[in-house]
Amino acid sequence: MRRYVQSHTLDTPANDAIRASRGSAEAYDGITEVWFENLEALGATSAEAADAARELLEDEARFIDLARSSVFLTVEHEIF
Repeated sequence: MRRYVQSHTLDTPANDAIRASRGSAEAYDGITEVWFENLEALGATSAEAADAARELLEDEARFIDLARSSVFLTVEHEIF
């Protein structure tokens, strides 16, 4: 794992206004992103990778309801 980032949703009227302007559902409490160099690194089996995976799972267990969450792989496309 190269990066592990948590983005917590702000409690602000601006979020409500943005959501209302798009007819969107209620916001999640936040999102997490886990960054890997490539898909092969995702399947790494080194001791360092195992330690990182354990630390990630321990942290997620503190705040994520996995049964009600989505997990998926993406590729970034920079627009501007």
